[in-house]
Amino acid sequence: MFPIRDINPTVIRPVVTLALIAINVFVFFGLQPQDSPAEADRFAYEYAAIPCEIRSGDPLEVREIETGVCSAASSTPEVFPEKIVLLSVLSSMFLHGDLLHLAFNMWSLWIFGNNIEEAFGRAGYIGVYLAGGILATLGYAAFNLDSTIPLVGASGAIAAVMGAYLVLFPTHRILTLVFFFFVAVPAVVFIGIWFIGQFSIDPASNVAWEAHVAGFAFGVVIALLLRPTLLRRLEAHRTPRWASFP
Repeated sequence: MFPIRDINPTVIRPVVTLALIAINVFVFFGLQPQDSPAEADRFAYEYAAIPCEIRSGDPLEVREIETGVCSAASSTPEVFPEKIVLLSVLSSMFLHGDLLHLAFNMWSLWIFGNNIEEAFGRAGYIGVYLAGGILATLGYAAFNLDSTIPLVGASGAIAAVMGAYLVLFPTHRILTLVFFFFVAVPAVVFIGIWFIGQFSIDPASNVAWEAHVAGFAFGVVIALLLRPTLLRRLEAHRTPRWASFP
């Protein structure tokens, strides 16, 4: 199943969604090394969130990177001693592993993000996106405390957006490519299948499904708590301000 678009037009210009897409694209092409896999890995270790670092509060040491073993005992120099571990939890969600990773995440953000931006308002939407991404990273770290592998990608934040979308627009249709056919699938079906599928992801695939689940859960909870207010905001946006006379 591949989403093409949602059948859920907005009446606002989704400037925050477009800005988030632009920032992610700029970071990937303008800041992340593209020519050398070794340089790309080094960049990820320097700027991405790493569960072992989150647990200890300190950057990884040379031995921890070489062995892949997270250790509390300090015995070798830190590779990036000036790295701000807490800041990496934020910066990590703007990094991507490859072009396909970036493209799929940004496509998903475009499909679901504009409606959530309309519902929450620009400031609220930014808050949901960032909080969802941070909680997704922390959720992944909680289940992988000893991991020394950098976590990159906006998918945790986008999962939060999808969780909110499920609560607010469960019956709206998602035009989906299913094998060779285009099918308009209710959001509750599409997102539900996506969510259940997270638990069948191969652990060896290096897909941080725990981050997806944590971000999604946050989006569902925050949208449920604010649902009456958000639906009123949507209704106000979509109600004509001027009456017409014959």
